[in-house]
Parts: sequence; structure tokens; C-alpha cells
Amino acid sequence: FIMRPFIKSWIPQCLWILRTPCRLFHGCNRLFTSQIISYYDSINQYKKELPEYFNFASDVLDEWSQLEKNGRRPANPAFWWVNDEGEEVKWSFEELGFLSRKAANILSEACGLQRGDRVIAVLPRVPEWWLLSVACMRTGIIFIPGTSQLTAKDILYRLQASKAKCIITNNTLAPAVESVMPDCQFLKSKLIVAKGSRDGWLNLKELFAVTSADHKCVKTRSQDPMLIYFTSGSTGSPKMVVQSHSSYGIGFATSGRYWMNLSPSDIMWNTSDTGWVKSAWSSVFAPWICGSCVFVHNMPQFKATVIAETLSRYPITTFCTAPTAYRMLVQHDLSSYKFMSLKHCLSGGEPLNPEVMAKWKIQTGLDIYEGYGQTETVTICATMKGMKIKPGSLGKAVPPYDVQIIDDHGAILPAGEEGNIAIRIQPMRPFCLFAEYLDNPEKTAASVCGNFYVTGDRGVMDEEGYVSFVGRADDIINSSGYRIGPFEVESALIQHPAVLESAVVSSPDPIRGEVVKAFIVLAPAFVSHDPEKLTHELQQHVKKVTAPYKYPRKVEFVLDLPKTATGKIQRKVLRNREWGK
Repeated sequence: FIMRPFIKSWIPQCLWILRTPCRLFHGCNRLFTSQIISYYDSINQYKKELPEYFNFASDVLDEWSQLEKNGRRPANPAFWWVNDEGEEVKWSFEELGFLSRKAANILSEACGLQRGDRVIAVLPRVPEWWLLSVACMRTGIIFIPGTSQLTAKDILYRLQASKAKCIITNNTLAPAVESVMPDCQFLKSKLIVAKGSRDGWLNLKELFAVTSADHKCVKTRSQDPMLIYFTSGSTGSPKMVVQSHSSYGIGFATSGRYWMNLSPSDIMWNTSDTGWVKSAWSSVFAPWICGSCVFVHNMPQFKATVIAETLSRYPITTFCTAPTAYRMLVQHDLSSYKFMSLKHCLSGGEPLNPEVMAKWKIQTGLDIYEGYGQTETVTICATMKGMKIKPGSLGKAVPPYDVQIIDDHGAILPAGEEGNIAIRIQPMRPFCLFAEYLDNPEKTAASVCGNFYVTGDRGVMDEEGYVSFVGRADDIINSSGYRIGPFEVESALIQHPAVLESAVVSSPDPIRGEVVKAFIVLAPAFVSHDPEKLTHELQQHVKKVTAPYKYPRKVEFVLDLPKTATGKIQRKVLRNREWGK
């Protein structure tokens, strides 16, 4: 057998696993592998009860590892990581188990952490992030991911709010952590993922070399806390969202199976940053509950060419990225690339403009299936495999959620009427809805209206149950009594070749109270055009494409738009600038 080339740089020696790529797979056992998926799917469909005890590491990952040992899973890695230098790491479920047990012992022994303690991990897309994530499940330690784009101030806020006892990061962010140390009285240990040692830090690589892989997974209850996420700053200051072992551990079985269309022979690449909840959705829980391979490109910067080359070079079957990325990808002509293995494309995070969807279909021959959810939830709505795609729609409710459009008093609105997108929580709260905003009972209470959890998003449901997104409740523009959602204006603008990206917000107006203002990033070919003529042309274009009252009365050309660390446009920043806040 030919041994695979493996990464030899900063990955600890014990993580370079050399294996023969060949494993026999008996087709007749295909049924058995799907029993894991169908069991957890049936819990989401209310056909089976939620078990009292559940742990994703022992009940899902170790089960797949056993099936793999018995030759009952395709010869597909469980995890496959690559970078720009041509280095790669591949682990089977068995290897993932071995290495995550070592990591579990490191957290319990060297870091001195106990069940229920909290640990913050601020790392880019490195294989260790996945090991540490699973290690926390095995030990009952609560994992708190953060994006590498956090500043010292952000890190301080998170350490103080969460009372985390340990922080894990790399050399890039270690100085930021050290600068805020005097104000972090709860922090007991610091773990660094780096080649060399650093003063005052435990080194993961060194500890891996001397730690045992013998570890017994703790027994966790389904409703015990597993993860805490700080919600992205598109609304207010970040709140702590608590998710339980079952909410994320079981809650993605249905969307993994029917929206992402995953099976044990699939290789799924989701481009999300590890600090964003979408990474937990599509790079941990959904693919692994389905026995699929999680593919990761470390990709420090977003480059359309790198994405296109990766999709054509590796046998990726399922691809998920944000609308911003699809917008950039279709600007590059993709027809020169061949995505041989790709068969299913997904998008989430913010609505996808129909124009982008159409261009992607022309260039690749593939549809994009949209999903919608929040840090507080699992997938709320999605266009499932086999469903009719309605461009501009988020799809239909995903079990176990009963999704309705309600008014401000909690009454269900008829089809076609705009209201608040909400999830029924009475008489029974879905198990895969966040438990609470930690230490913030006011915010937790404010998210409930009557019998519903209110998402804070506005939408419309049609006769067939498809939900269309109008905007965040606080992004809606009210001009001369007309309610205008920014998304439809942005979707109209992007159909014009001059527009690369846009953000639409309200702007004060002495007569109308407020009017529509568009901030526009121009495509390179239009940067030198006369701005006045271009403004008029774009205004006329919007009047033609959508209802004339929605056209932007004010237009400003900008070089870029403010975005959260996860790439969502921050309309709030632009709106505050307009209103002088």
C-alpha cells in the first residue's frame, strides 16, 4: 500500500496517522449504518422519546467508530483537513476517538478542569479545534468557541461574562489574552496550540506526546449544558446562548438527513469560521450524526479562486457557504472549473439573493438549498432535498419545529401577511431550542410572545408553508407609511452589473420621516463611472425590478460594508451612522 503524505509541521507527532486507505465496505450493511441516522431523526419527528442520557461522543462518534471497525461504513475518513501548502490530515472515526480521548485527559489533568467548568477556544480552522470540541463532550466540560478575529476587549468581555476557567488559543492571540489577564479572576489555566512553548502557557503539542489515550466518557443527561455561544453582534451586545447535549447533538439529525442530504459516503465542506455557530451545525453535528466526512480547508482569508480550486481538486460532495461567498464566487466565471464530485449545495446565515442562485445554477448546473436558523435554534426552515425551490424563500419548517408568522400579541397571522417569524413553545418546548440567555433573564423573557419563541426576524408565509425573510425586526424601513424590507431592495440592486454588494438602511428625511438609503460597493468595471448618472440608473433599475416606492432615494458608493466576524452585513452600524447615533 502507498502511505498517504501527512502534515509534518505543527501537528504533534502522535497526530500524524499513517494508514492504508483501503477498507472493505460491504454494501449489505448500508441499512445498519442508517439506523443511527433514522433513530435520531425519529426523535426530531416526535416518533421516539428523547433519551434521558445522551452524549454525542459516546452515543454517536463511538458508534460510527464501531461500525467502521466492523467494515460497515464506506472507506471515507471522518475528518479531512487541508491547507494552502498542500499539507493534509485524515482521521477515521477510530482515530478521532483515540486523539479526542487524549485531549480529554489533557483538559482534566494538565488544565485541572472538571465537569461543568467552561473553556473558551479561540482558534482558526486547525484540526485541534475539532479534537478539543469532542474532548469537552467526553469530559462534560462546556465548550465556548470564539472567532480568531476577536480583539483583546472582546476576549476580556467573554472571559468575564462566562467565568471560563481555561482559554485555548494560538500564538497570534496569546498576547491579547496576556494583556487582559489581570482582570480575569476566574481563569485557572491557559493552553496554547503552537509549535514552540510560551511562558505561562501549557502546550497542547507537548502534552499530547505524554498523555494517555485511556479515557472513559462521562454520562451526561440530554439537557445538561454542552456549548455556550456568544451571539453575533448584528443586534445589541453579545449574549450567551446555552445549548444542551441533545439540542445540538440530536437536533441536527433531520436537517443533516433531509436538508444537507448527507449519508456515510458523503464528504461535506462547510467554510464557516470555527467561532461561528454554523461551524457546529455543518462541520460537527450534522455531518457526524450522518456518519459523513467533515472536510476543512484552513483558508485564513476568503479567496474565490481557492474555493473553486478546492471544489475541483477534492472529492467534495456537499458544499455549504454564506451568501456573501456565493456572491463573490459567481463574479469569477466558474465554467472553467469542473466540480466532478459536487452534487449538493447549501447556504445559510442570511438570505441568498435569487439573482446569485440563478447565476450559480447557470455556471455549475447545481441548485442552492437554503436553510435558516439562529444560534438559539437548530435549522428552523429549509428547502429540503426534493422540495420545489422558490428563489427568495427560506423553505419550510424543519421538524420538530412548528413555525408560524405571528403578530406582536402572539396571534397567528394568515398566509401572505408579514409578521414575526416564531416557533411554538407551548404546550411543549422543543428540546432543540436554547435553554436560556445565560445570566440574562430579561432577554430570555423578551424572546417569548404568548405561546411562541420570537426570532426577531420578520417574514411572510405563503399558502404552501414556505417562509420568506423580510428583514431583522429592527432593520425594517418605514417610509411614508410603507414598510420596506432591506433584503428585497438589495436583491433588486444586485441584479444590476454595477453592484457587487449593497446594504440598505433607513435614513432620516424631513418629509417622509425616513427613506431608503443604499450603500453600494461597485464592481471594478464601474468604479470610474460618473456617480450621479450611475445613481440615477440604479434608482430606475430598482423601480423596474420591484415596487417603485422601494427605490433608494439616497445612494452612497463605498469601498466596503461593515460586517460581523462571520461575514453578515451589519446594517445597524450604517443605520446608526445615518441617524447620528
